[in-house]
Amino acid sequence: MWKYYALLSAFFAALTAVFAKIGVRDINSDLATAIRTVVILCITWGMVFFGNHLGEVRGIPRNTWFFLILSGAATGLSWLFYFKALQTGDVSRVAPVDKLSVVMTICLSFLFLKEPVSLRVVIGALLITAGSIVMLVK
Repeated sequence: MWKYYALLSAFFAALTAVFAKIGVRDINSDLATAIRTVVILCITWGMVFFGNHLGEVRGIPRNTWFFLILSGAATGLSWLFYFKALQTGDVSRVAPVDKLSVVMTICLSFLFLKEPVSLRVVIGALLITAGSIVMLVK
């Protein structure tokens, strides 16, 4: 089932890039990110509320809070820089370079989470890196 969720994530990420490029055309990219964040906040808290998960908040361990807050901070910074890049660059070039995050995630998951890295994963990461480098060169 995770593969379907991952493909849906990729599809909506693609829509995000295209819609964001149009959305930042006439306003400050930080303001655009803030507006986008409010929409995400409403959608996700709506899902928590309608899914009857609000009561679970009290049971979240302190360690989990810490890493979710770090994740949120990293996401916010990622979005701010992504929107800045979209405002001045072509979506067709910004989005592939942004996908270097996949390679960085593979490396970090190996270092910190001790996840195994197969030859297939290394080859895929190298191909993603090569593609991103091609997109960086003008």
